[in-house]
Amino acid sequence: MSEQVTERSDMWSNSYIFVLAAAGSAVGLGNIWKFPYIAGENGGGAFVLVYLICIAVIGIPVMASEIMLGKLGRASPIQALINLTRKHNRSTSWSIVGYMGVVTGFLILSFYAVIAGWVCYYILRLFTGEFTGADASTVGEAFGAFLADPLKVLLWFSVFMVITIFFVARGVTRGLELCVRYSMPAVFVLLLILIGYGIHAGGFVESVTFLFTPDFTSLSPQAILIALGHAFFTLSLGMGAIMAYGAYVPQDVSVGTTTFTIAILDTVLALLAGLAIFAIVFSY
Repeated sequence: MSEQVTERSDMWSNSYIFVLAAAGSAVGLGNIWKFPYIAGENGGGAFVLVYLICIAVIGIPVMASEIMLGKLGRASPIQALINLTRKHNRSTSWSIVGYMGVVTGFLILSFYAVIAGWVCYYILRLFTGEFTGADASTVGEAFGAFLADPLKVLLWFSVFMVITIFFVARGVTRGLELCVRYSMPAVFVLLLILIGYGIHAGGFVESVTFLFTPDFTSLSPQAILIALGHAFFTLSLGMGAIMAYGAYVPQDVSVGTTTFTIAILDTVLALLAGLAIFAIVFSY
């Protein structure tokens, strides 16, 4: 017997927007910043292969489960689990899983917001042309000076948090949808521009070879654990975010189809980021 799924007043407009929103939660520092450097540290192609296996075998089923829990519970991760356990006469102690997800999300936000503040600060400095023609040591000194000023770091952390709170407070349709509708396509465009720059710089062939030629001699047990952990991190699993997004999924949206679409989109972005960054690295 199928479960009856109730509708909320504030839902994702369609499956396309939900995919963009969920991918927006999954795509971020994990893909563009973390994935290239852990792939570089752990042997390139072999690590990428293990990572893709973890996404397919573990990441996709867990994401589908979280979306379904949110879709059936129609509430925050904590309340959704309470709703489901009461409905099916199970122990409400399962809500502990929801509490763990919320705490995990808070801890991740605590460092994401700091690094995002750095990004906001550097966007401003890049537009001033300050780093035009600067070498690595000059940029490193500028970053060190920035970190040495706690008030400046706090200011830009606060700027990012204000922007985040603004969109979240406006709700799903007037806030998050408005943001992801334009920001996610922009991410693809920027990555394609970076890849084009990498091709022009001359390191693209080396980048492709490094990322897609497995060398299992450089793959350690620790690297396998890192790949598994990153599969969870990059898909935003285990932190309640996907479950919360699932609470706003329209009833007619297929959980299986959207899960596969989100996972593929997230993985493609990670690989594009790797190709772009390693092309630039190899060119120098």
